[in-house]
Amino acid sequence: MVKRIIYLVVLSFIILTDSFGQDPTFSQFYANALYLAPSFAGATNEYRFAVNYRDQWPAVPGVFNTYSISFDKALTNFNSGIGVLATYDVAGSGNLSTTNIGLLYSYDFNINKEWHIRPGVNFKFYYLGLDIGKLVFNSQITGSGTTPAVTPPPFDNVADVDFATSALVYNSRTWGGFTLDHLLTPKTSFYGNDATLPVKINLFGGTQILKQTRLRQKTQEILSVAFNFQKQGKFYQSDLGLYYYKDPLIFGLWYRGIPLVTSQAGDAIIGLIGIKTKQLHIGYSYDFTISNLIGSTGGSHEISLVYEFNNLTLGQLKKRIRAIPCPEF
Repeated sequence: MVKRIIYLVVLSFIILTDSFGQDPTFSQFYANALYLAPSFAGATNEYRFAVNYRDQWPAVPGVFNTYSISFDKALTNFNSGIGVLATYDVAGSGNLSTTNIGLLYSYDFNINKEWHIRPGVNFKFYYLGLDIGKLVFNSQITGSGTTPAVTPPPFDNVADVDFATSALVYNSRTWGGFTLDHLLTPKTSFYGNDATLPVKINLFGGTQILKQTRLRQKTQEILSVAFNFQKQGKFYQSDLGLYYYKDPLIFGLWYRGIPLVTSQAGDAIIGLIGIKTKQLHIGYSYDFTISNLIGSTGGSHEISLVYEFNNLTLGQLKKRIRAIPCPEF
C-alpha cells in the first residue's frame, strides 16, 4: 500500500508540473537497429521486418511497457535504404503514452576498399497522451478524502514533429557510430508550457574479436564485444558486453552502468539467449537489477523477433550493400 501511495504522488507531481521526459531503452538494441540509428535503414539483404517488446520493472505498480515495429528495404541500385519505424511506450496506471512514427533513409558511401560510412535521417511524428480517467488521487484512497479534492485542470494531448540523424562507419570486422535524436525538441507539456524533450546522444560500436567459418558444415562462430553510451539531458547510461554466436545459437552478457561516476555498483546485468537462422532471429533477454532498487523492480524482460527475406537474383545479390558486422541482438 505504501508503494502504491508513493507511486501515485510521484505520478501526480509529474502531471501537474513541467517535466522533461526520457526515451525508453532497449537492451537488445541491435535487434531494434532502426531505433538505435536511422543509418541501419536498409542495411539488410533486401527486406527486414522487426518486432520488439519490453516489460520494464514488472514488480512496480502500473505498467511500463514499450512496443516497437519496423520495416526496411535495401535499395541496392542506389546504395541506399528506406524504412518505417513505430514505437509506443506506456507508463503508469494512467496510461501515460508516447507514440512515434518515423520515415527513415540512409545512404552508403565507400571511403576505400575496406571502410564505409553510412549517414541516415529519421523524420517522425510525435504524440503524447494520458488517460486521466484511470488515475487515482488522494481523495479516492483516504477515508475522509481531502479538501479541496486534488484534480488536475483539463488538458490536451500533445502532437508534434521530430527529427533524428546518425552516421555509421564500418568495415568487415569493426563498426562505430553516433545518433542525435530529438533535434526538434518536441513539446512534452499537457498545459502548453515550455517543457520539451531534450536531445539524446548515442555513441555505439564494437568489433568481432573472433570469427571462424566452417565451409563444410556451413557454420559460423563469432565472438563480438560492443558498447552503447547514451546521454539525454542530465542522465547518462552506458552498456558494455559480449555476444557469442555459434550457429544457430547466440548468447550475450552485458553490464549497464557507469562505474566510479555513481555510488552504486551499476544499473543491471543483462543476459541474452537467441536463435539466429538465415531468415529468422528470435531473442529473449532479462535485466537483473543491481542498483539500490534491486529488491523492488522485478528486473526487465525483453523479446525480439526479426525476419529478413529477399527475392534478389544471383547478380543482384553480388551487388547488394555490404553487410555490417554488428550483432543481431
